[in-house]
Amino acid sequence: MAVDVELFMCLSDNFGALVRDRETGTVMLVDAPDERAIVAAIERTGWVPSMLLTTHHHSDHVQGNLALKERYGLTIYGPETEAAKIPGIDEMVSEGSQIRFGSQIIETIETPGHTAGHVSYWLKDAKVAFTADTLFALGCGRLFEGKPATMHASLSKLAALPADTTVYCGHEYTLSNARFALTVDPTNSALKERVRKIEQLRAEDLPTLPTTIGDELATNPFLRPHDPAIRRNLGMETATDAEVFAEIRKRKDVS
Repeated sequence: MAVDVELFMCLSDNFGALVRDRETGTVMLVDAPDERAIVAAIERTGWVPSMLLTTHHHSDHVQGNLALKERYGLTIYGPETEAAKIPGIDEMVSEGSQIRFGSQIIETIETPGHTAGHVSYWLKDAKVAFTADTLFALGCGRLFEGKPATMHASLSKLAALPADTTVYCGHEYTLSNARFALTVDPTNSALKERVRKIEQLRAEDLPTLPTTIGDELATNPFLRPHDPAIRRNLGMETATDAEVFAEIRKRKDVS
């Protein structure tokens, strides 16, 4: 990777991420769940950010914005359609917007569903994506402001990224996602092996991230509504992919 990523816990289950471009030493922060945890990570690494990329407006992703902007003079980027809800925003981004980050170019991908204006950020050359609350390891975000078809379309965009893309998500939800995934895809041997590894990591209080697009394509049921085994298990052999996705999301909501 042409960047280094420092991943750390914030609040109860949020992830914070500091990202350093190796060539220039430029540092950015992705989302700001908790000022105190982020300042501690900056002091621990010595990586002082000059920019903050916001994925969506929920408070557990933006509540540190203003304090961190005052402390470090950050330039804050965020989705144009949620600009009014993002504290301290300086630059608005939308589908295809490009952001210069040291020697890297960050591409904005609109991924609504969890919120109406959620975006993800992709560093193509570094093969890294930050998907916040759209794509989780073995899961996807709840549909607070979008329809199932909207989220399915957003996930399809992310699924189309190269399989070796390293993915950083917004929360440590992987173990509960894994246990649910087995209920809809119980014969998937790759999933069973991944669940075993996840259980071991969490037993040792270790993070389950990052993941990769390839691993998610093989094991995440929300990216696999086309899979015949999942369709048979749900009794939805003739349904559309969007309908199968909606049923999986419905089941996860009540699991």
